[in-house]
Amino acid sequence: MSAELFIALRYLKAKRKGLFSMITTFIGIAGVAIGVAALIVTLSIMNGFQSDIKKKIIDAQAHITVYGQIENEEIDYFTKKVKSVSEVEKVSPFVFGQAILTFKNRSTGVIVKGFDAKKEFQINNLEKSLVYGNWGGEKTGSDNVQGIVLGEELAKNIGAWVGDFVILVSPKAVSTSIGIFPKMKKFKIIGLIRTGYYEFDSGMAYTAIDPVSEFFGLNGGINGMGLMLSDIKHADKISVLLKSKLGFPFTVKTYADMNRTLFSALKLEKFIMTIILALIILVATFNIASNLLLMSVEKMRDIGILRSIGAKASFVRKIFLWEGNLVALSGIIIGVILGLSISLFIAKYPVVQLPADIYYITKVPVQIKVLDVLATIVVSYALCMLSAVYPALRAASISPVDAVRYG
Repeated sequence: MSAELFIALRYLKAKRKGLFSMITTFIGIAGVAIGVAALIVTLSIMNGFQSDIKKKIIDAQAHITVYGQIENEEIDYFTKKVKSVSEVEKVSPFVFGQAILTFKNRSTGVIVKGFDAKKEFQINNLEKSLVYGNWGGEKTGSDNVQGIVLGEELAKNIGAWVGDFVILVSPKAVSTSIGIFPKMKKFKIIGLIRTGYYEFDSGMAYTAIDPVSEFFGLNGGINGMGLMLSDIKHADKISVLLKSKLGFPFTVKTYADMNRTLFSALKLEKFIMTIILALIILVATFNIASNLLLMSVEKMRDIGILRSIGAKASFVRKIFLWEGNLVALSGIIIGVILGLSISLFIAKYPVVQLPADIYYITKVPVQIKVLDVLATIVVSYALCMLSAVYPALRAASISPVDAVRYG
């Protein structure tokens, strides 16, 4: 143990002059601890929500989606071409388009997606999102009507339920001998899904690929392909390869591209919350600085004696830097233990009850990331040590004669 550290520990353990000095030390440690704990808990909860939202999106979407009209006879050719790209494991052709969904006297705009259920359920977990009815897809009942699956929120908005009949109205008109009329097709609701992502649950309708292809005038063709990768982390790299391989007029988008606004908002929210909570730690550093300044006044005679027996200014400076270091480490260690304990407690027990009909989860999701904890420790330590620099410099600059005379 160095002499500077030994003296700093003695000063920290020794009884201080008056209760105020001792309280300021505890306030400094407690301030850092609370700030670190609050930052770790907040980041863990925000990571949990981000991870939960990302999982819901990936469960309902492909890792990469290719948009572009492909004729019926060219589907197999383009499927093989896409599969030739490394890391592309599964491909699901689909038809995608906008329409108006009508039930009784209610109408709303929807995104209609037609797909081969066997292939589609290999690239996402949409099959597990079904909460009522079944996927079916074939024509049902004596009326020979095509089945359709709606998002649960969409069904609530129009007042429909499993077994009801709805009408899809295409924005493209059909020319007949007696005039131009909107193209319409009758469907029977055979199931409802709940992905947990409101945008999908309130605006998506799913059915078999053939009737949708006919409805949108593609005559058996498709206008998109969903891809599942062996590693979703390589989605950006694979999308670039697909763009160069397929060329114009195909558009290639990753799941992140299609939800860029949401992910950007979540990232910005996390950054802002980090800055706000870091201010708590910054306030605590002022307590550390004031505590060290107070100590330099109290220990003026000690400083003078040390300087008079040959101690250099750097020796005194290191004592006060060690003092700030000990206070900072004490607060950070307590804060990390407290923050991790609270996060694990929230993750295990439903401390905060969430309305299941809004969030589709009953307790707050928590995900502790090692990098976030390490970043919190590093930033907190840096702020605390910066606050100790001025008091250390000030103590080291005290004249030995003045220190002994006025100490």
